[in-house]
Amino acid sequence: MKTPRLVAALLVVGAGIATGAGAADRDELPPDFKQIIPRGQIASVDRPRFVPAAKAKLPPEAWVFAVVIDGQARAYSLNLLNRHEIVNDQVGDKTFAAVW
Repeated sequence: MKTPRLVAALLVVGAGIATGAGAADRDELPPDFKQIIPRGQIASVDRPRFVPAAKAKLPPEAWVFAVVIDGQARAYSLNLLNRHEIVNDQVGDKTFAAVW
């Protein structure tokens, strides 16, 4: 069986990211910007459930978005992230968003 392909991850660690100073300014669109999907219309994945890699139902050629935090590995299917774009997760006391 082939190993799923890995994609490098960019994580945002912490809470309250969208509520900081200047959040209200982001409601205005830049000039010449065309918004296709209104903000907040793509549901995030919250509190994801995981299975061991050997039990994951992914095809061998599947791509995953992978991270390791404090020695604990997480892998998120890019097929899932193409529909949701954000996974809000937690490892120990560290909360983070995996963003695709």
